[in-house]
Amino acid sequence: MLIEIDFNSDEAIYIQLRNQIIMGIATSTIHEGDTLPSVRQLADNIGINMHTVNKAYNVLRQEGFLQLDRRRGAVICIDEDKLEALQDLKEQLRVLLAKGSCKNITKEEVHELVDEIYADYEQR
Repeated sequence: MLIEIDFNSDEAIYIQLRNQIIMGIATSTIHEGDTLPSVRQLADNIGINMHTVNKAYNVLRQEGFLQLDRRRGAVICIDEDKLEALQDLKEQLRVLLAKGSCKNITKEEVHELVDEIYADYEQR
């Protein structure tokens, strides 16, 4: 798994790490049951603080993307509560679509973007 952190970004490092792991799952680079590197190992590989990796892993656990197992470490385990996931997605989309609406982005343009993004996931 290749993780690239932009140290000049305004986005927090743990959020960048979280997002890249989620993208890895969406693009089938990372699969259900895969074990992620230990907190210490990933921190050393990327050159970041262990607490940052730990925070990213805990957020992913809370969001239902992984389990923390004492023997195996961080394991990809997708929580399949679809109704909860849809409600969470709806709340996030509401704000994103409001931003787009303020910038005069049309519903059709949004639909095109969604189709394009899903096509990217299917190609990988």
